Amino acid sequence: MESPRFLSRTDLLGLAVLAVLLVVILPLSLDVFRLNLVAKYLTYAFVAIGLVLCWGFGGILSLGQGVFFGLGGYCMAMYLKLEASSVENTKIQSTPGIPDFMDWNQITQIPWFWQPFHSLTITVIAILVVPAVFAFLIGAAMFKRRVGGVYFAIITQAIAAIMTILIIGQQGYTGGINGITDLRTLKGWDIRPDHAKVVLYFVEVAFLFGAILLALFVRHSKLGRILVAMREKEDRVRFSGYSVANFKIFAFCLAAMFAAVGGAMFTLNVGFMSPSFVGIVPSIEMVIYTAVGGRLSIFGAIYGTLLVNFAKTSLSESFPQLWLFGLGALFIAVVLIFPNGLAGIWRDYVQPLFDKLISKRKPGSDPTGGKSFGPVADGAPAE
Repeated sequence: MESPRFLSRTDLLGLAVLAVLLVVILPLSLDVFRLNLVAKYLTYAFVAIGLVLCWGFGGILSLGQGVFFGLGGYCMAMYLKLEASSVENTKIQSTPGIPDFMDWNQITQIPWFWQPFHSLTITVIAILVVPAVFAFLIGAAMFKRRVGGVYFAIITQAIAAIMTILIIGQQGYTGGINGITDLRTLKGWDIRPDHAKVVLYFVEVAFLFGAILLALFVRHSKLGRILVAMREKEDRVRFSGYSVANFKIFAFCLAAMFAAVGGAMFTLNVGFMSPSFVGIVPSIEMVIYTAVGGRLSIFGAIYGTLLVNFAKTSLSESFPQLWLFGLGALFIAVVLIFPNGLAGIWRDYVQPLFDKLISKRKPGSDPTGGKSFGPVADGAPAE
């Protein structure tokens, strides 16, 4: 049976290794608490995959992906909060049947924009559509006017700051600085016990592999080749008759949808959503995850996300005041020393050792068939 055309041997190997790690090794070696931490880390991997497409392939650096992560997370949190705010569960409030933070802020009925989130189907659609529409508006306003590069990065950073202030300021509708908390059930299924955390972990892994396959398809398609061409020679692509602005908008919207799915899964796994995951700092951290793993590598970005978050958890427990400085130093070191991240280290240092080993076993043969099988190869344009 032939593999799909958009899956090379390198991609199949990367999928197999990642599947063994996430489906077998980690669930068997970690307790439920640590496995839930990994699930939390993997929610950021959705953002990293989107940044590989947007930044790595298209050259569009967004420092506001936390906005889309938060939009997806808040959409899911609104549905879960409405389900947890039944009249029976809120009978001690002055106005039963509404979320507790609304009752605290003297709001006596559920706002109109909360009403659609009584439906899980509409919620799932909103998780994808709301961030995509918001990204489309930003992208159309910027890319149609040929705003890009550092200017676009700064604007997205400003949008992240504005969104955080807006969420905190509208406390009666968003939960304010505390966010939306005390989330209990999904269609009557309790998401808080340990067995539910394990189920949600495997559901998230399944969605992650779906995101990887979609990203691989885009990378190997004509769209992916155009994105790489835009990154290298934007004017040449424009003079060839392609609408550069439309391709940039599409890549930006797709990255926003990936981030939103990650935010929705974060809400399910962690049990709350707050503005602390929307602002400038988390958005920059998401870029660092991608840079450390390799912005040209889909699989590298995932491993980078896991590595940085494992380090963050371990080091912040011992040095809580110094972790952010360490994170900044890590980013600078990667940019200056290993600009292709973990994937570049694999390609430049580790893979040659494997190639030599295989060459010794099969004298006179080219072990790679003239192709690179390192994780960075999945971000390189086709020859």
